[in-house]
Amino acid sequence: MQDNQNFFQKVYEVARQIPYGRVTSYGSIAKYLGAARSARMVGWAMNASHNMEYIPAHRVVNKAGLLTGKHHFEGTNLMQQLLESEGVKVIDNQIQNLESHFWDPFKELETDG
Repeated sequence: MQDNQNFFQKVYEVARQIPYGRVTSYGSIAKYLGAARSARMVGWAMNASHNMEYIPAHRVVNKAGLLTGKHHFEGTNLMQQLLESEGVKVIDNQIQNLESHFWDPFKELETDG
């Protein structure tokens, strides 16, 4: 369990750096952390973050830009509303122009390697 907590903390450190108006994917965070096959675990970390200090979980979507975590937010469309308030257009639970909003931690952050 300790390993999961450490992984979750690393996920939160990356998520806190996602800029306003940008999104990233579960898989991109996992890849950045050297755990490319752990996208689902990044999702679990995002689900567990809702009662924590500010972690912009609404900025983490699946690789196709789908709001797959939206049912973990209070209210019907809170995730979409948060994204739209940052200028990200969402239609049918999918981010439009994903490429222009996508933030890749692998390219944007320094790696320890």
